[in-house]
Amino acid sequence: ATCGHGCKYGECMGPNKCKCFPGFTGKTCNQDLNECGLKPRPCEHRCMNTHGSYKCYCLNGYMLMPDGTCASSRTCAMVNCQYGCEEVKGQVQCLCPSGGLQLGPNGRTCIDVDECSTGKAVCSYNRRCINTFGSFYCKCQLGFELKYTSGRYNCVDVNECVTNTHRCNLHAECLNTQGSFQCKCKQGYQGSGFDCA
Repeated sequence: ATCGHGCKYGECMGPNKCKCFPGFTGKTCNQDLNECGLKPRPCEHRCMNTHGSYKCYCLNGYMLMPDGTCASSRTCAMVNCQYGCEEVKGQVQCLCPSGGLQLGPNGRTCIDVDECSTGKAVCSYNRRCINTFGSFYCKCQLGFELKYTSGRYNCVDVNECVTNTHRCNLHAECLNTQGSFQCKCKQGYQGSGFDCA
């Protein structure tokens, strides 16, 4: 079976037919499935969609059970957690619904972990890290775009001279470079390439 368009988060099962891994959807399995929007809802109280998955958490005064349901807890209500809590050996601890969130100094609210600045996130060559609340993703560097080539997704240089997205002067030539472009005034003209006289 060959899938000309590729299957980003899935397997090729037939001519241009992808079988997506759990948590992903779309013709090329390139879209995250928002499990929180499914019927029946996967979580009893609150649901947080994550890349390829989801997390359940409970309203204050409730405790998250192993099966994803929320059980009433007087001790949880007293602690006043933002995202519900769990009891471990009689100790009440507030929870954060994602590894990209950490408990704040008050031990009740969750604050974002900036994986990009802490170095926790590793993006491949030609990609830059974008922090999101509770997570991060890798995006192509400026001057590059995501393209499906030779069986996988790669960040490929954008040829600004061909796509006509350069700002070269009418009397200048555009020269493509990796991730950028240069402008050079034509013969008989002089200047920066953006201005030629």
